[in-house]
Amino acid sequence: MSKTSLQSTRRVIVLGAAAALVAGMSISGAEAQERRFRFAYDQPLKSGYNVSGDIFNAKLGELSKKTMVIDQFPGGQLGQEPQLLQMVKNGDIDFIITSSANTATVSPQAGVMSLHFLFRNEAHLVKALASPELSAAVRDMLSETVQGAKVIALQTLGLRNMYSKKEIKSVDDMKGLKVRVQATATEDATFPVYGSQTVHMPFGSVYTSLQTGVVDVAENGVNVYLLNKHYEVAPVLSMTNHEANNSLLWVSDKTWNSLNAEQQGWVMAAAGEVARNQPGKALELEHQSVAKLKSLGVKVVEDVNTDSFMKLSAPMNAKLAAELGPHAVKVAKIIGDIK
Repeated sequence: MSKTSLQSTRRVIVLGAAAALVAGMSISGAEAQERRFRFAYDQPLKSGYNVSGDIFNAKLGELSKKTMVIDQFPGGQLGQEPQLLQMVKNGDIDFIITSSANTATVSPQAGVMSLHFLFRNEAHLVKALASPELSAAVRDMLSETVQGAKVIALQTLGLRNMYSKKEIKSVDDMKGLKVRVQATATEDATFPVYGSQTVHMPFGSVYTSLQTGVVDVAENGVNVYLLNKHYEVAPVLSMTNHEANNSLLWVSDKTWNSLNAEQQGWVMAAAGEVARNQPGKALELEHQSVAKLKSLGVKVVEDVNTDSFMKLSAPMNAKLAAELGPHAVKVAKIIGDIK
């Protein structure tokens, strides 16, 4: 080979190596590029849902070195929970939070978590949600019935209580009242046993409905009641603790399938951080909210005769779970067996 040919060959090799290096740098830069995800829920900032979003975003950012970032859309900006469920299933949104009760609109067996007094108190609720067996059972239940999205964490807003313009100190005070409930067969069957009429409506309509008398009673967590200012139109909060205010963190299959194995691992680790830490923080918010409401002049009825409710609802629970299906029976048993 001539000297000129040898020099040309060397130049080609050097240029090729430089091009490969630039291409590699470009690929590496693309892989490190920030990606933003939409994370939506129907409760406002400073709620237990917002706590979840903050925990999830912080852990995901830490693990991904800030290449995966969550943009939160609180307060129903992108829709109420039934709409969010359809959006996440269709791949139009990345992550959402929905109550287990509203999840029953797409997977009726999820209504099992709305059985009254299934969770005996706050300590039992936290211990149950920390159970890997319960998490696995809920995921199995929903994976069989929901296409397009998957649950990656269980969480809670504490226990639900009733609020109205009057005190509810026992089941006798429920007679003839119109109660706004979430759309589950569980609640539709239980409240009439208390002598009440159930009314379904989106969460965003509850304030006006209480104000105008479309409903007499609503029920939710204390922090939800406070942040959404429902106390303005229903200034008596009765601590019935009748039902858990549980919720689920979802990821769209479209989003999930767009991630590589390492990124999927980061998402699951961030979801695990939510499952471990959100319940305790949410209960702190509940307790702080009770104190805040009292300072605002809200009447908090703490001496509710919950036994009067349980006497009617407890005999129904096994039957309701069986009617919902085998997954519901399994979930109810796991929760009931936790001491």
